[in-house]
Amino acid sequence: MNEVINVVKRGLFVGRFQPVHNGHLKALEFVFSQVDEVIIGIGSAQASHTLKNPFTTSERMEMLIRALDEANLNDKRYYLIPLPDINFNAIWATYVVSMVPRFDVVFTGNSLVAQLFREKGYEVIVQPMFRKDILSATEIRRRMVSGEPWEDLVPKSVAEFINEIKGVERIRMLATNLEKNEKELQAPIRIPEF
Repeated sequence: MNEVINVVKRGLFVGRFQPVHNGHLKALEFVFSQVDEVIIGIGSAQASHTLKNPFTTSERMEMLIRALDEANLNDKRYYLIPLPDINFNAIWATYVVSMVPRFDVVFTGNSLVAQLFREKGYEVIVQPMFRKDILSATEIRRRMVSGEPWEDLVPKSVAEFINEIKGVERIRMLATNLEKNEKELQAPIRIPEF
């Protein structure tokens, strides 16, 4: 008896998602249209509570889950994998391979990521970029700090979640110079010596 074995094609898509925005969602829609399963790597997983990386890994995961659900992509198979930084480009692709399930193809809009995985022999697809001029997490955080409208640049469920966790207030606080403006409110942090 001849058995037909279906081989699952799995793709890798890595981002920081600080926050998840409509460009990420469009890219993921494209990725899902190309493969059976997607590994979504949450880059800089160790970073949070900074202006560049204001959200925790679990908050970014929640944003992704809600955004994929809102976009009716919740029936797709995906894995959310935290990827802490190693700051060593030459071995980064090997590190990622060691941290995630097997995959066949890498989707990216980042030329360095594309180069590192190509050097390791992986197929790389440069996914289309969607309104990169405004669909950028940096631009969205800038708008949050300056009080400009940002909600239409992210899925509705992500805007709601950011408001639930007081994310805009966090980013605005991170954008202030506490040492200069509120020095009297800060007690020095001292690490005990043993």
